[in-house]
Amino acid sequence: MATAIYYFSATGNSLTVAKDLAARFDNVQIIPIAKALKNNFEQPFDVVGIVYPVYMFGLPLIVADFLKQIKIKPQAYIFAVATLGGLPGLAHTQTKEILESRGFLLSAAFSVLMPGNYTPLYGAIDKEKQEEMFKKEKLRINTIVAAVKEQKRGIMEEKPFLLNFLFNKLLYKGGTKQIPLSGRNFWVTEACTKCGLCAKVCPVENIELVDSKPQWLTHCQHCMACLQWCPVEAIQYKKSTLGRKRYRHPAITVQEIENQRVSSVEGDSK
Repeated sequence: MATAIYYFSATGNSLTVAKDLAARFDNVQIIPIAKALKNNFEQPFDVVGIVYPVYMFGLPLIVADFLKQIKIKPQAYIFAVATLGGLPGLAHTQTKEILESRGFLLSAAFSVLMPGNYTPLYGAIDKEKQEEMFKKEKLRINTIVAAVKEQKRGIMEEKPFLLNFLFNKLLYKGGTKQIPLSGRNFWVTEACTKCGLCAKVCPVENIELVDSKPQWLTHCQHCMACLQWCPVEAIQYKKSTLGRKRYRHPAITVQEIENQRVSSVEGDSK
């Protein structure tokens, strides 16, 4: 069966999960969501996986937009995988509702714990703890792959629902309205070397270089890719990120993050 794994990833957590899933299937393509949105081409896939991080206890805006536009083969088996540092919020519920509004069925939804990466609130956890989470991720992949290959239905890993519901309603509805303009809160210190990497890793091309220094535009995804991948840690968000440890998944290269950009080369297939 033809399989597609769509993903959105800033620090490599979701891309790692997407790659680990894809390695277990034949005739599979790994497709960045940013590119899929731009191309919006008909997809003849029998199995469709969607891998995304949880933002503000819900879906990243770009993933929600993607779900509203994706062209899926009728009767395709659709599954979702959320990467998260804590609670899943209502990301899977949102995915289910958006797909159902378009006549598609979300067959299964899974959650995978990964190191948190929201530097405005906290720094990266110790390397030892990261390694433990990476080991557990590999085991979770085994469970997810087995369920998908059997085409199990009705799986919804979103407990505890009440707590997820409360956090989602308190933070997501209001907070996401501010995300596109959140770029105005980024700034660079004098450590900036004008390398331009921040613009290259931004998956939605929200950064332009003015005199070789980054300027943020008005369609930010608040993914923190620019901040996390800056080689000299010159990029800050307000003042809360000063001195905090950055996080990038060690198995992912900066070139792989760059590959999500609409203007970069096409995604991988195998």
